[in-house]
Amino acid sequence: MTIADVPAGLAAAADASLRWHPGGPFSMLQSLGTLMRGNSDPAFASGPDGLWMAFTTAGGPVSLRLSTSGDPREPAVDVQAWGPGSEEAVAAAPRLLGSGDDWSAFDHPEFHATLPRMVVEARRRNLGLRLPATGRMIDSLVPTILEQKVTVIEARRGYRYLVYRFGTAAPGAGTAAPAGLRLQPTPEQWLRVPSWEWHKAGVGPQRSATVMRALRSAVALERLAKVPAAEASARMQTIPGIGIWTTAEVVQRTHGCPDSIAVGDYHLAAYVGAALTGRRTDDAGMLQLLAPWQGHRQRVVRMIGLSGFRKPTFGPRMTIQDHRQH
Repeated sequence: MTIADVPAGLAAAADASLRWHPGGPFSMLQSLGTLMRGNSDPAFASGPDGLWMAFTTAGGPVSLRLSTSGDPREPAVDVQAWGPGSEEAVAAAPRLLGSGDDWSAFDHPEFHATLPRMVVEARRRNLGLRLPATGRMIDSLVPTILEQKVTVIEARRGYRYLVYRFGTAAPGAGTAAPAGLRLQPTPEQWLRVPSWEWHKAGVGPQRSATVMRALRSAVALERLAKVPAAEASARMQTIPGIGIWTTAEVVQRTHGCPDSIAVGDYHLAAYVGAALTGRRTDDAGMLQLLAPWQGHRQRVVRMIGLSGFRKPTFGPRMTIQDHRQH
């Protein structure tokens, strides 16, 4: 997507704008795809004019459009925003796009020498990946709680229902922004969701109660964006129902944490074990395998995912412990 594809009048009409230079390769979808809750996430839209996302800042709601221009090996990212939260969103855009994500230590030849060949090769082919940091705790925490102990399909279906039912149209939706773009409910709006609507969304009472407990501490939780990821993770786990799986998934997105691993994930340990040893393993085994790359474990896992490796579907199943609510 290039800025040339964006109508000049539309770009000029934005409430705030910025051109950010990553200083090297950059892949928009690889970097920001992890923020989307599936291809039908109401808060995102991808089209010929760029990648759109909608969210609420302290200054108010915003619709944000991101597009790349220039040499693909060293592009620029053009950011335009509409709505009361535009100035704040544009100021935070570089961090959202991964400006704080430093791969230099990971890419050092001595470190590469310790990595499996599949990881090194995947990194060589995917230099444009950056870990985003949204700084928006509730926007990440609520849909992550909805994903506890259910399939991704179930969780995302429920999330879409709730956002369409209780969220609001994004600024400029249908004019400057895509017509279906919506804002996730604010904490106040989430707290007004009645019990029967959670039921209609397929969200059981345990998960909805966890969401409610978290949202009663929304102001304190949002402050965690300004503390280190490990501290944010520990503080979130003081809320009953929020465990190490949930907090790892959150800080990967809010802090761009390069090391957080989703211990307790139903598939991850077996996948990592199969990729690195040819055998499935459990959480303890996964952590032991990844221990040599402490500080970069999430980067290693992302590269395994981008390597094209697929876990064999045959053979005996191992019992994978679920720590999501412990």
